[in-house]
Amino acid sequence: MFPIPRAVFLTTGTGVHRNQLTAFELALRDADIEQQNLVSVSSILPPGCALIERDVGVSTLSPGEITFCVLARVETAESGRLLHASIGLARPTDPAMYGYISELHGFGLTGAASGEQAEDLAASMLASTLGIEFDPDAAWDERRRIYAMSDLIVDSLSITAEAQGHPDGLWTCAIAAAVFRFELPA
Repeated sequence: MFPIPRAVFLTTGTGVHRNQLTAFELALRDADIEQQNLVSVSSILPPGCALIERDVGVSTLSPGEITFCVLARVETAESGRLLHASIGLARPTDPAMYGYISELHGFGLTGAASGEQAEDLAASMLASTLGIEFDPDAAWDERRRIYAMSDLIVDSLSITAEAQGHPDGLWTCAIAAAVFRFELPA
């Protein structure tokens, strides 16, 4: 059986270059995860998985390591186009219960709107799993209030990379990632 991650950290980055792949590489460098062999996984935050600071998580990475993450990635070569990549995270009050991580990426949303939507996605997935009744069409602020009153969700948050397509049409890339670690940092 594969080990279960014990910690996760969030990071973002942006990059601009005439080559699409290099723009992605520069975004990874900005996020400080360029030396990893990244493997994208889906949206479950393991039970008891600690949220650690980015600098603490980065300090545990080794070049060439196979590193599991939830990754949001978006690229454009269209001048002026607004792009966003967000990770949302929702953790239950009960540390024996799993949480959710959402990824959201696309065009036209501000960083704040993208982050709010990613957080809403993660919290709504967790709330439905926990059996919290809510109106999915209600505004996010109303659902957040219901989730808080349930005492079943300890918190939700998001992180976002926002960029605008380079004026000269160079490739612009934005990424956000939840990076898993199998050991708790010392």
